[in-house]
This record gives sequence, structure tokens and C-alpha cells, in this order.
Amino acid sequence: MTEQKTDDIVLKDSERQPCEVWTRVMGYHRPVQSFNTGKKGEFAERVCFTEKRAEEHVDAPACGCGR
Repeated sequence: MTEQKTDDIVLKDSERQPCEVWTRVMGYHRPVQSFNTGKKGEFAERVCFTEKRAEEHVDAPACGCGR
């Protein structure tokens, strides 16, 4: 097997292409860039949900009522 040397690729900011982020809102997909200021703020405050973390959270009541 031959060993390949990999060089780190370094890009200048001027060479980068902006990434367009889409998200599902109210049943359809839209680019985040087109959101108004309030919706962009809500998007920034979102957290990722995982079932494993939810199962580990013992303070949450089983009924989900928040009491």
C-alpha cells in the first residue's frame, strides 16, 4: 500500500462561497436568509433535539404538562 501525503488546503475568505441554509417552517422549506429579523432570531435560538438526551432528562414530567 502506498502512503499519500495530504496538504492542508487553505482558502482566503474571497475564495469561499456562502452556504445557503434552508429550514422547514410551517410545513414548507425556506432559506433562512429570506427570514425577517424576528424569525432569524428564533432560528438562532433553536436547539437540536435528540431522543437520548430527552430520555436522560429526569426532571421532565411524564405527562408533558410542564408541572
